[in-house]
Amino acid sequence: MIWLTWRQFRVQAVTVLAGVAALAVVLSATGPRLARLARTNADVFDLLTRTDRNLYWAGVLLVAVAPAVIGAFWGAPLVARELEAGTHQLAWNQSVTRTRWLATKLGVLTLASAVAAGALTLAVSWWSSPLDGAMSSTRGNLPPRLTPVTFAMRGIVPVGYTVFALLLGVTLGIVLRRSLPAMAITLALLVAVQIAVPLWVRPHLVTPIRTMVTISGSTLDEIRGDDRGRALALGVTIHQPDAWILTNQTVDAAGKAVALPSWFTGCVPPPAAPGEVEHQAGRGALDACLARLNAEGYRQQVVYQPASRFWPLQWAETGLFLAGSGLLAGLCLWWTRKRLT
Repeated sequence: MIWLTWRQFRVQAVTVLAGVAALAVVLSATGPRLARLARTNADVFDLLTRTDRNLYWAGVLLVAVAPAVIGAFWGAPLVARELEAGTHQLAWNQSVTRTRWLATKLGVLTLASAVAAGALTLAVSWWSSPLDGAMSSTRGNLPPRLTPVTFAMRGIVPVGYTVFALLLGVTLGIVLRRSLPAMAITLALLVAVQIAVPLWVRPHLVTPIRTMVTISGSTLDEIRGDDRGRALALGVTIHQPDAWILTNQTVDAAGKAVALPSWFTGCVPPPAAPGEVEHQAGRGALDACLARLNAEGYRQQVVYQPASRFWPLQWAETGLFLAGSGLLAGLCLWWTRKRLT
């Protein structure tokens, strides 16, 4: 069964592994230069070429789409294609049990997908490590590795995602018995998962830190407003490099999230025009407005995950997806034994 599974699957496997190898060659040729730049320059962001930035975002994109591609194009047709063609009956009539038939397929493809995802992520993570969170002198930056933009494209989480995507595709293929519908639904569900997990699951896998920050000129980071010039919200800094900020909201003296008071818009001086130096008087007026906010009991509540939580969150999320993969594998085996004919 292992040899038969490999013969059926070898073209897809060789294609993907060859692509990963080609990418690894490109990254290994360009990565050492970036590492040297990062070691000798604090503002490495300003020294990056357009090619460097394109490679950075290409790595993020490739690792992001790899689970969906493997789930849809490896997982969904794995059993559905045989059910459509009726070739599963031939295997079952050759003294091969249903359980062994499916377990062999799942074992070979799960191992192959984990190896492919692991190799891809290892190469991209190594290449990107000098650049994750790099800041420019003009406020430009690349996202830190803990933020949702890059977290699921670093470390070990992509392996968990990929195994889950494969098992999800196989499960849908077995239940629907049609390759194309299973592929389409697999892609849709994986997109939904990749949106839902960073928003509603990942922030709570490890209890986040909550802190109250006094609103002042030294902590103020931004004032957000609408197109009518009304100040709607504030943002403050917490001096936690590369932290993942979950909420940054103003609260009153009772600790309840509130909008900025109506008087604040009229109190804040207009921003300096582009190229114009901020006047001391304008800065003093802003400090007075912030002091009034503090006197009325307003504070800024910041909820965040510090950069040191990267690996605890990686292990927790990977474990979550591997547990889900185990449940899907069990469902596949049960459905094959009890429901397929």
